[in-house]
Amino acid sequence: MATIPSNNLLPDLINQRTQYSLSLQPQFLHSTLINFPTRSSPPRAMSRTDDASISSRLEPESYGMTTAEDIRRRDREATESKRLRDTWRKIHGEDDWAGLMDPIDPVLRSELIRYGEMAQACYDAFDFDPFSRYCGSCRFTRRHLFDSLGILDSGYEVARYLYATSNINLPNFFSKSRWSKVWSKNANWMGYVAVSDDDETTRLRLGRRDIAIAWRGTVTRLEWIADLKDFLKPVSGNGFRCPDPAVKAESGFLDLYTDKDTSCNFSKFSAREQVLTEVKRLVERYGDEEEDLSITVTGHSLGGALAVLSAYDVAEMGLNRTSRGKVIPVTAFTYGGPRVGNIRFKERVEELGVKVLRVVNEHDVVAKSPGLFLNERAPHALMKLAGGLPWCYCHVGEKLRLDHQNSPFLKPSVDLSTAHNLEALLHLLDGYHGKGQRFVLSSGRDPALVNKASDFLKDHFMVPPYWRQDANKGMVRNTEGRWIQPDRIRAEDHHAPDIHQLLTQLHHPSS
Repeated sequence: MATIPSNNLLPDLINQRTQYSLSLQPQFLHSTLINFPTRSSPPRAMSRTDDASISSRLEPESYGMTTAEDIRRRDREATESKRLRDTWRKIHGEDDWAGLMDPIDPVLRSELIRYGEMAQACYDAFDFDPFSRYCGSCRFTRRHLFDSLGILDSGYEVARYLYATSNINLPNFFSKSRWSKVWSKNANWMGYVAVSDDDETTRLRLGRRDIAIAWRGTVTRLEWIADLKDFLKPVSGNGFRCPDPAVKAESGFLDLYTDKDTSCNFSKFSAREQVLTEVKRLVERYGDEEEDLSITVTGHSLGGALAVLSAYDVAEMGLNRTSRGKVIPVTAFTYGGPRVGNIRFKERVEELGVKVLRVVNEHDVVAKSPGLFLNERAPHALMKLAGGLPWCYCHVGEKLRLDHQNSPFLKPSVDLSTAHNLEALLHLLDGYHGKGQRFVLSSGRDPALVNKASDFLKDHFMVPPYWRQDANKGMVRNTEGRWIQPDRIRAEDHHAPDIHQLLTQLHHPSS
């Protein structure tokens, strides 16, 4: 990346430089990414910063040196880690985040960034190049997902990849290859299920075993909004174990979550079946440990809708209970997510004890869709009266509202795609301290990450827009010296061998 020409271009930022200056070592990971930033952020965050970060350019004299600020930062991280161990239930919504969002609790901010980065990993690993025969798949095997992205100490192991069929009414959401012979004609990689590992420091850090489900959202385009049927239908009609036919969700989201293609190795089971069976398997494996267990679902954009839907589904199916009857907290952290269902859907989610925290940019149109006219802002009596209409939507959970115009790093203009950008949301989280409070970066996340897939940073930072790219667009030389696309799909990324047995148990709990 280019270097910032002079610090006098940043007079309003110099005073806050100690908030995000880091001691960085020149290091580049040997991976398939060009200049993908290595990790130098707090232990709980998954993002990486490199030796060309904005913070290091502001303080070149501290490059490669341990400063007093570094020591204070590490002490702060240790304190926050201890607080997370002691208060993770509150961080995950036990009290609906009362008193934690304004001013924002530092541990909550850190956890929101961490789970947001789990969702961001779905974008960073997704192959959306139509000239690739693996377009629509994950670029890495699940056992090496985090390492391949430069996330070397995530504390999680990917247990299962998630796929969905494209035979639904969201044509602009799915990516397809132009090759005639492809890995799959009808499937797209949608995310993953991961579980925190056995490393003692990780378990001390989290305070419990965590099952994390991350959903991919849109890659760059927002045309999928226009493809929404904007039509609510009962979730019970899609196989949910729901006793109330008045509980409804947007039909496109339901189809994406529940449809399958039996002719495809990757989508012969629906995304719903993949999630439920994997959660069941992991709960049975870890549910009786001495450590507490949590289920956390995350996603951005349309992935946020899937996060809410799957979190509700896990609780509705009773999969958040151990064999001893202990209830496992289920929490969804969503980013720029749309509305999912009607007011009865919202009420049912609350009845089941599922907690949802939505992080949104107030200029993001996706977070205001669908249900532009009849939604949670309407009088409650009107919402109850209109609850049976097929276009009456209601957001679920609590909202943390951010505004990109408060960041001195970002362009103030409102562009639909940049206002919806996940990396920008994580940047805003890093600088948010409360309503009306000054924007000051907290964790050392590199603002250059915002421009990975956008043109959102102010020009005088001299960070190229859309700078993230694959080395040689995924092409490698074979033994004959020819450039080819290497084989990528592995059998281990297909469905679990015991998925049939687990599905039978889900349909017949006594079996």
